Amino acid sequence: MRVHSSTLLLFGATGDLSRRMLLPSLYALYADGLIQPNLRIFGTARSPLTDDGFRDMARAALCEFLPEDRKAEGLIDAFLQRLHYVALDASNPDGFVELADTIGDISGGLSIFLSTAPSLFEATIKGLHNAGLSGENVRIGLEKPLGNDLASSCHINDAVNAVFPEKRTFRIDHYLGKETVQNLMALRFANMLFEPLWNANAIEHVQITVSETVGLEGRAGFYDDTGALRDMVQNHMLQLLALIAMEPPASLDATAIRDEKVKVLRALRPVVEGDVVTGKYAEGAVQGDAVQSYESDLGKASDTETFVAIKAYVDNWRWQGVPFFLRTGKRLPERRSEIVIQFKPVPHNVFRDRGGKLDANTLIIRLQPEEYVRLLVMAKEPGLDRGGVTLREVPLDLSLTAAFAGSRRRIAYERLLLDLIEGDQTLFVRRDEVEAQWTWIDAIRALWNATALKPKTYGAGSWGPNAAIALTERDGVSWHE
Repeated sequence: MRVHSSTLLLFGATGDLSRRMLLPSLYALYADGLIQPNLRIFGTARSPLTDDGFRDMARAALCEFLPEDRKAEGLIDAFLQRLHYVALDASNPDGFVELADTIGDISGGLSIFLSTAPSLFEATIKGLHNAGLSGENVRIGLEKPLGNDLASSCHINDAVNAVFPEKRTFRIDHYLGKETVQNLMALRFANMLFEPLWNANAIEHVQITVSETVGLEGRAGFYDDTGALRDMVQNHMLQLLALIAMEPPASLDATAIRDEKVKVLRALRPVVEGDVVTGKYAEGAVQGDAVQSYESDLGKASDTETFVAIKAYVDNWRWQGVPFFLRTGKRLPERRSEIVIQFKPVPHNVFRDRGGKLDANTLIIRLQPEEYVRLLVMAKEPGLDRGGVTLREVPLDLSLTAAFAGSRRRIAYERLLLDLIEGDQTLFVRRDEVEAQWTWIDAIRALWNATALKPKTYGAGSWGPNAAIALTERDGVSWHE
């Protein structure tokens, strides 16, 4: 049963995530009548703002980041009156008492969105608890990064779970809030067409690509300490892999879904030498613009990877022997997140004697920037066929944007904030999932250290180092580009 909180508390309320995503998402939920009329929203950060100062900042953020068709002056004014602000230094325990006093009555439930530096997690959790902001009707949402390896992640989770039990802890991976990601479930489990073929008998390989055109974008310190493997693969890409490879859950219950995902993550085979490639972008051109190398952007020498490609295997009955190729990087030719399911060819080409050549079917699930599902199938070209049968690959397209043109498109944080306020954990990551992800990632980093693997340079605007191409070609596979 969902129980709505009557109060929402945003940590990091003046930061970039809040301005770009959280405040516009909350306004959209308010404008559509999806949050309770009595919901109070408090923001906190180090900045010494008043309520009015915070509202001015929020107004500027809404004007900058809301689509034009969402801007309604009267609604914006009414929404801003819900906002309150308390300046807080999370490292100072005394500040939490003032925070609790300002928030006041939380008998109607409190939801907390915690986006802060990992070094402040323990102090923040302790401060909330000592100030009485951690009772049975309080739930907490945790924005990444939650550690940089298994040990640090366990340390943070231990600190959180000492105050907030798992049933009141919501670990956020914003990819899980994307509409197309959720459509993976509908595609697999609502269509008889796919599920009987969703296994090693019919699928040759799977590709997952998350590519970015940007470089450091103001995240130099964080990124150089993290790298592509921990920034993208450990969370977003492994969650996508789990959704693709999971067994059908008994229901859409949060526990049932997350039980099936963790089974996949625990079944990941340890990566061996030769099945992982790392890279670091050099100078080049991205979409026609000249860009500097990673080290020039960073301002110092570095062995941090900005690209990683991995051949992974899920060692279970359904997926035995099927490679999952993962690829992510910065300064690549285009921004793209997609999943490619490559089916095996038909066992016998009945058109061969008439000159007909066949390509195996491919299913492409594009998550961004467009949202669509495309199935590539073989069809016969029109004609009398006196010179032979000509077969051609043609797409069957489902554009989610076009198919649901009358429905409002939601950004991920709208759904995730609403689920946090309502207490629905389905799209949030459970602790055992996180620990299974880190166990696999830590083993890869240990392999790098043991083999002294260093990132290979690749020109900005390319699809990564040549070794990434060789990674797939050894299996007779080409990256979908």
